[in-house]
Amino acid sequence: MGARLAIRIFQRERRSLFGEILDWMLTPLLLLWPISLGLTWLVAQNIAGKPFDRALEFNVQALSKFVAVKNNQVQFNLTGPAREILRADDTDLVYYQVRGSRGELLAGERDLPAPVEDEKVPDNEVRLREDVINGEEVRVAYTWIKVADKSTGRVLVQVAETLEKRKTLATEIVKGTMVPQFVTLPLAVLLVWLALVRGIEPLAQLEKRIRARKPDDMSPLDDTAVPEEVAPLVSSMNDLLSRLKVSLTTQKRFLADAAHQLKTPLAGLRMQADLAQRETNADELKKSLKHIGKSSIRATHTVNQLLALARAEATGRSLPKQALDFVSIASEIMADSVPRALEKQIDLGYDGPEPGGAATQLEGNPTLLKELVRNLLDNAIAYTPEKGQVTLRLLTDSFSGVLVLLVEDSGPGIPAAERELVFQPFYRALGTNVDGSGLGLAIVVEIANQHDATVSIEDAMLTGRPESVGTRIAVRFANAKSSGAA
Repeated sequence: MGARLAIRIFQRERRSLFGEILDWMLTPLLLLWPISLGLTWLVAQNIAGKPFDRALEFNVQALSKFVAVKNNQVQFNLTGPAREILRADDTDLVYYQVRGSRGELLAGERDLPAPVEDEKVPDNEVRLREDVINGEEVRVAYTWIKVADKSTGRVLVQVAETLEKRKTLATEIVKGTMVPQFVTLPLAVLLVWLALVRGIEPLAQLEKRIRARKPDDMSPLDDTAVPEEVAPLVSSMNDLLSRLKVSLTTQKRFLADAAHQLKTPLAGLRMQADLAQRETNADELKKSLKHIGKSSIRATHTVNQLLALARAEATGRSLPKQALDFVSIASEIMADSVPRALEKQIDLGYDGPEPGGAATQLEGNPTLLKELVRNLLDNAIAYTPEKGQVTLRLLTDSFSGVLVLLVEDSGPGIPAAERELVFQPFYRALGTNVDGSGLGLAIVVEIANQHDATVSIEDAMLTGRPESVGTRIAVRFANAKSSGAA
């Protein structure tokens, strides 16, 4: 129980596309909101400070007019009404200071700090700065004035004000800006959620359409009603359905072909077995056993051919290909076919490069290519009468430069009207009494298609046998490289 709980805890949860998109959309929105609040506060402070700064500048200029020179001494005579105007605000404290050319205090607050000494300010130009007086932050406006008597130098006039009104106004601006956002932010989240629901709806509809399909429905999905971003996914699914359809069709055909082709030899085996059980004569029993052996061989051959065709059709495209020497493949299959050719006294010959010499290179699957050569030679030997001739040739077309595999026999030949039909599974030329399944050339064509090759049939016209038409089957490999020449 504990192990199962631990597995569930550490098991990764399935990702939600809807939730992930929602997170990526809302997370920046929620993170940017406090940043927006901070920026709004800074902007609000700047906006709130401007009218108060102008008032300070006006006060400094007004106080400057009360500076005068009398008896070569600077004097500052502030009237009562002017002093009351400076002290009229109940929210903030206002300080002023007037200092002479030697730094002596002429009037105002003694503790108000002076501006930076090395700061060069033109006469009568008002400047602003931040400062502290009596532990409180203040905004200071100051100016240097030049009185009429040049010997007196410059006089400093400063007016300072605490920041309460500025902070209050900035707070009101922020409230006026951010309070609507408290209303619009949930509304924006709701609209984003609704937009995502609407945007994901085509995926939900596609899921319903797929679930509603019947198990045997391999028709392509309609990609006209899906968004552009989902179209590649639907296209990939259609490609998968197409391949599944081909695979299922191949399997169904294999089962149908196997059932059809094995029915006759199995029925023959059963009949021969029944006859053998009834026989009391030893010679007749031997004959029945020979018939059973031939029927089993025929059934085994049919099964092998069916399996070869199914392998070529269903898995040929996925089998690995490699660079190989086609001469070695042809030589190996020729060696395997010699016993059968000797049994029928057939002259089995080879015309082409020698193994290990000028190698004919080909990109392909060795298993399938061996099956191709084997089926061509088996067909040629099967349809060639005793003491006939079968020749395998490897050469290069002098015009196109492609590798050509030729298998020629001295058999009865194939009529021109039937040359396309013999490539169909289970089709056999009329007038022949040769045992077979009719799958050999179908397998050859399928393997050739897997290797971008073409198969054609023509009359052989073997040298030295004018009385025999024969058959020549040519397989042309376009992607091969050979050193031979036709």
